[in-house]
Amino acid sequence: MIPAARYYKLMRDPGQINSFYRNLMRPLVAVFLMMETCIALSQEKKDSLYSGNPVFAGWYADPEARVFGKQYWIYPTYSAPYEKQVFFDAFSSPDLVNWTKHPHILDTSAIKWAKRAMWAPSVIENQGRYYFFFGANDIQNDQQYGGIGVAVANTPAGPFHDYLGHPLIASFHNGAQPIDQFAFKDRDGTYYLIYGGWQHCNIVRLKNDFTSVLPFDDGTVYKEITPEGYVEGPFMFERNKKYYFMWSEGGWTGPDYSVAYAIGDTPFGPFKRVGKILQQDPSIATGAGHHSVINVPGTDEWYIVYHRRPLTESDRNARVTCIDHMYFDKTGFITPVMITNRGIKKRIIK
Repeated sequence: MIPAARYYKLMRDPGQINSFYRNLMRPLVAVFLMMETCIALSQEKKDSLYSGNPVFAGWYADPEARVFGKQYWIYPTYSAPYEKQVFFDAFSSPDLVNWTKHPHILDTSAIKWAKRAMWAPSVIENQGRYYFFFGANDIQNDQQYGGIGVAVANTPAGPFHDYLGHPLIASFHNGAQPIDQFAFKDRDGTYYLIYGGWQHCNIVRLKNDFTSVLPFDDGTVYKEITPEGYVEGPFMFERNKKYYFMWSEGGWTGPDYSVAYAIGDTPFGPFKRVGKILQQDPSIATGAGHHSVINVPGTDEWYIVYHRRPLTESDRNARVTCIDHMYFDKTGFITPVMITNRGIKKRIIK
């Protein structure tokens, strides 16, 4: 209640009315501001539970995801004109949401024969060391020097240095351009390299120390496993004793770049195309392709890591790295991936 004397004084002096109500409202304004702050902090906390897409800043493509120990790693291509693709960055995370950048873990100063177009890294651990397979120079024929190389380091973060001093695969076999390599360890401990552009895919058996490739029992060295629709970007994983072979279709510069897959009983197939499981959503992004897959150790939880082009961009090199859930139906087929802006929730490896 306002005392009568105070009331009449206020009525005779409108200026004091403003001052009075201003003082009266000040605590209420403070309460509202506090409420807004709490809401904002709550929203920020809620949003930080999700990775968001892209998962880290910068133009990056062809991401390969790996799990080493209790850390997730992503090794992408730096997406830029070929002459500027002379290094690799890496990113690590304990939870798929918070990512740490490891710049220039490998570059042309360490690989003297690589001059440009360093692409699509694949990193695998072998006897405590980490081997980094990469493509370089975008060779167009056997007369040009380049192809698939190997670097090595003692940690997943490098720095990596040239392992062989020359390309591991430096020429065309079965029509496959030597790019887009994926290192795969089979359940029996055998290491393979699956690779190839120009609509052809080869699988080769790696010597255990990764210094060369070995012939198969039938005498062949470069075995073609190209499925229908294959263009580039091979990836393979095993689930329930089945081999899932995945690849990219379409042109990487366009909106229809996408991912399809097949299932086989061995790493050699035969692989019959099942269908497309990752593609653009014109309301979110275009050109969704060249991917890899994460399986959280000890679980049947799966995520797909891929690049896509934001709707605001038309430059072919404007590609970003994203992550979304990947699910299977009861029969073991992969269900179509829903690409999102939110990404995924935090997932710590236990």
